[in-house]
Amino acid sequence: MSEKTRVAILISGRGSNMAALIAAAKEKDYPAEIALVVSNRPEAEGLKTAQARGIQTAVLDHKQAGSREAFDGALHQLLVQQNIQLICLAGFMRLLTPGFVMSWEGRIINIHPSLLPAFKGIDAHAQTLAAGVKITGCTVHIVEPEMDSGPILAQAAVPVLPGDTEETLAARVLQAEHRLYPMALWLYLTGQAFPSDETDMLISA
Repeated sequence: MSEKTRVAILISGRGSNMAALIAAAKEKDYPAEIALVVSNRPEAEGLKTAQARGIQTAVLDHKQAGSREAFDGALHQLLVQQNIQLICLAGFMRLLTPGFVMSWEGRIINIHPSLLPAFKGIDAHAQTLAAGVKITGCTVHIVEPEMDSGPILAQAAVPVLPGDTEETLAARVLQAEHRLYPMALWLYLTGQAFPSDETDMLISA
């Protein structure tokens, strides 16, 4: 097998999608190596999870950066120093500057808890319930400067059940995220997922 792609995962909290990617990457034939986990919050629980699994971690506290441009500059320098080839956002609660995104064009992947382009933003589950839709899900996409935009790699559909709250819906979607993200990354790195505004649907309960 060819050399594995060196991936950095960016987190801000517990990093459950990070853990799913780390677990997948432990498999011999998986095309990615999780080389680094970076958090903008020193207290992020995901840092301990990554360290327990033998993954190198780093903290870039956004409160100390002074500006978004300074933070992204420090992040870029760190990633270059660590020979990172691809970035996966996993609950990273910061908007990256357009300059940073363009410098990593086609090499930043994100997962969002809705079937994009529907329900962008941080309150996707509230938007979903307010709209009264019967199907929601999650989307893995290439990051572009506009928030929650960019070519879609894969999606998973999740039912919205009667009586759902934001919490129950979020928990069901998160289960699908944990399956979809490692699969989408594998497909992308092996050339089997083609970034497109046309959706490749991967249905999961």
